[in-house]
Amino acid sequence: MNFFERWRSLQQNKTKEELDAHYKSMELEKGDLLKMIIAGFVTFGPLLLVVILISFVMLLLFRAI
Repeated sequence: MNFFERWRSLQQNKTKEELDAHYKSMELEKGDLLKMIIAGFVTFGPLLLVVILISFVMLLLFRAI
């Protein structure tokens, strides 16, 4: 049995109530939400800046601005 088959079988064997109880037992520590938001900005911020920069250059290139 490969990894994906095991992963699918693990998810199929649990009921929704069991999964909800598992996720509710994983409590966040104080400040975790802020850390996750900062990590999201660090991860996606540079990518968004590159996309905006490419769009701006394309608009300038085609003299749409």
